[in-house]
Amino acid sequence: MVNTTSTLYRILDANLDRAREGVRVIEEWCRFGLENQQLTLICKQLRQELATWHHPCLRTARNTPADPGTQLTHPQEETRTDLPRVIQANLCRVQEALRVLEEYGKLYDPAMALACKQMRYQVYTLESHLQPHDRWQQLVNAPLYLVTSASDRLVSVVESALQGGLRLVQYREKQADDQVRFAVAQELCQLCHRYDALFIVNDRIDIAVAVDADGVHLGQQDMPMAIARQLLGSGKLVGRSTTNPQEMARAIQEQADYIGVGPIYETPTKVGKAAVGHEYIRYAQDHAPMPWYAIGGIDTGNLASVIAAGARRVAVVRAIMEADAPARVVQQMLQQLQEDQVQGAAD
Repeated sequence: MVNTTSTLYRILDANLDRAREGVRVIEEWCRFGLENQQLTLICKQLRQELATWHHPCLRTARNTPADPGTQLTHPQEETRTDLPRVIQANLCRVQEALRVLEEYGKLYDPAMALACKQMRYQVYTLESHLQPHDRWQQLVNAPLYLVTSASDRLVSVVESALQGGLRLVQYREKQADDQVRFAVAQELCQLCHRYDALFIVNDRIDIAVAVDADGVHLGQQDMPMAIARQLLGSGKLVGRSTTNPQEMARAIQEQADYIGVGPIYETPTKVGKAAVGHEYIRYAQDHAPMPWYAIGGIDTGNLASVIAAGARRVAVVRAIMEADAPARVVQQMLQQLQEDQVQGAAD
């Protein structure tokens, strides 16, 4: 007669081992291959959380000699042709193990089942960051971020900026009706993709989904990030505005793909928001594990001082939107940012 408790414990033990081993393989790639602190930290936290559920009673139920699965293998498991296949195989291994833990965990401890479900969603997000040529890598490689403002020449300004080398655009519109927003977002999304640039929608997740944008940017009062990710689907970016260390800590906990840091200077774009100055830039440099963009009143005149304070990426509005020659402004700002990167590498 089958001992159901022992069987349950053995299933949970085997899949906790499987999940932890798979995460460790992925973590080593994030650490040594990508040298990515944020992704490495996510993997480490996943391993630690899994370890908290690996109770002694589960370990003692293990019976390796009697396990028929130890003798089973498949030719695809015996060889790996390249690194992407190693990573993908282990991502699948972790996802499958977490699904097993979620289902059987309902019989053992509902809290464990819920925790494994949440971890599975985290691994889906992690997978989107590890796909070759993914959006997150494009984000990392984009030091200049245009946030649009209402303009009669919106599309022509954005196209000029793209021609100047811009590769990251956020459509921000607070006043127009939804039909106009959708039509403009659709046009801008197609334009950005024509130039191999990322297109982000401010606040409106529904519009981002409708036009197949690359992601959405959320303010502090907007929808929870976990819900935004579910609505957007796999592989999309979610950013969050922050104005102080507490808001940054929340964004880190939510695992935002990137954050805005500001406003650095007073700006009419953020009425009533006090400037945070260079001190918050220095704080972000020391504490933000994800890409971050200094924002708020930054232009060609003060960019050098923002860079000197520690910013490596900046987001701008008026400096480009109100420029007579947006392409030239983009080229000037990109040159300053790239010169700083070269100098930093030399140091």
